[in-house]
Amino acid sequence: MKTKETMIGIVLILIIAGGFFALRTYQKTKSRNDLVTRILEVGARSEATPSSIEELRSAIATYEKRIEQHVKDAAQTGVYWKILATRLQDKGLHIEALDALERALHYYPEDEALHYQTGISAGFAAKDSQNFRGDGDALRSQYYALSESGFLRAIEIDDRYLRPRYSIAVLYIFELDRPAEAIPHLQKYLEISTKDTDSMFLLARAYYMVGNEDESLRYYERIIGITKDPKKRAEAENNRRVIMGQIYD
Repeated sequence: MKTKETMIGIVLILIIAGGFFALRTYQKTKSRNDLVTRILEVGARSEATPSSIEELRSAIATYEKRIEQHVKDAAQTGVYWKILATRLQDKGLHIEALDALERALHYYPEDEALHYQTGISAGFAAKDSQNFRGDGDALRSQYYALSESGFLRAIEIDDRYLRPRYSIAVLYIFELDRPAEAIPHLQKYLEISTKDTDSMFLLARAYYMVGNEDESLRYYERIIGITKDPKKRAEAENNRRVIMGQIYD
């Protein structure tokens, strides 16, 4: 009796083991087929489905090459959009350039030069919008906001990139009447480029606009002390006299 029960137990164990083995085989086959399906979705569907390990490896290598080529093609497309944007800017077609820059940024979102170019073209577009559109004020504000964000993003990516710092200072001082916000950008600029007199002129003007005549005078005097350009020296001396006259009158 025990022998019979033992035999039945062994048979049950074999059945369970066989079922487990069949389940594992099914899972492995399904996993392999899922991989094959994903491979086929990348490339040509007309090719024969790989089944062996070597065929699968070959298929993977083939489609990896296709993916790499796609990445290279996308990168080159971004370069072409960037070139187009630059050409349009050279022609003064800044609204059209903004469209090309948006496309280029799709491929190169971390390119600080593209963000800087966006700020430049948006600034020009803002000036153009006030002359030819009935909704000039609202549109101009949108373009100035885009210009500011372009410069700030360029600086965020590379805080030693001087062009956007200078440009955003010009934007704050001459277009948006926010000179206080220009000051830290110009200070940082002059930490890197210590003898740039154009930035000193901007900084002196910004300090004057916020009512800090002493700092304004200091930068005009600094210009006078280092510039070799007679026109710049004359302009700095004249501005210094004006401020001194206002202080002591």
